Amino acid sequence: MITVLRRVTAVCALGGALAACGTAQPPEAPRPAASVVPASPAPARPPTLAPGPAGLAPVFENGPRTPDKTVALTFDADMTADQGPRAAAGERFDNPRLIAALRELKVPATVFMTGRWAEEYPDQARAIGRDPLFEVANHSYSHHAFTGDCYGLPTVPAHRMRTDVERAYAAFRAAGVPDAKPYFRFPGGCYDQRALRAIAATGVTAVQWDVVSGDAFATDADAVARQILDGVRPGSVVVLHCTRSAAPVTERAVRAVVPELRRQGYRLVKVSELIGAAARR
Repeated sequence: MITVLRRVTAVCALGGALAACGTAQPPEAPRPAASVVPASPAPARPPTLAPGPAGLAPVFENGPRTPDKTVALTFDADMTADQGPRAAAGERFDNPRLIAALRELKVPATVFMTGRWAEEYPDQARAIGRDPLFEVANHSYSHHAFTGDCYGLPTVPAHRMRTDVERAYAAFRAAGVPDAKPYFRFPGGCYDQRALRAIAATGVTAVQWDVVSGDAFATDADAVARQILDGVRPGSVVVLHCTRSAAPVTERAVRAVVPELRRQGYRLVKVSELIGAAARR
């Protein structure tokens, strides 16, 4: 018995790595390093123009007149702040068939939307805003004029102009539009230096146009199409409308215009691409 104990003691002395003469545990396998997921780059800010003289908001009317024949079709989704009762009575200020036609024809487009329109049609605003074919820009909240004597529209007081623009962006966010662009179209296209000064702090580029489609209240789609095609030049911005009640023939005009523009070698683009080209020049 004494000999056995001595042998056990010798084994324990030789195997000092064995805890209390127990069985040694295999070394723990190294744990794999945690995978590092690179951070997604911040989305690039859409191109804008530099502020104008005296810090006024810049105004963009058309892209460069270059051999690269680009043209932007833009659509105003108009609805004034006081037209809720008319919408409740059944008047349609949207135009789903027009948006469907743009998708069918694969036409990139910029939709200048009022905040009131986004509130009335949040599902459509969200669908347009999340479709990479389109971009949403600001057409004011109220669609009231930023100058006096603008096609009979009610007027926004100067001290509320900036708030009106910002309220529209808030309405877009509430509807689920993820990244409305920093572009602003004055209701009726009416502006002056006071208006440009008032909205400058929002960081927007004011976007006008150089081709009037004539679709507002038109009943002849062919006449609208001819007016667009007669006026388009490389870099043009065409103003149309996305409102069934005020522009009932726009979809048919677009279906005629788009194939002809492409036949003539034009590439249809969003406003952001034209502004980017202008900023680079």
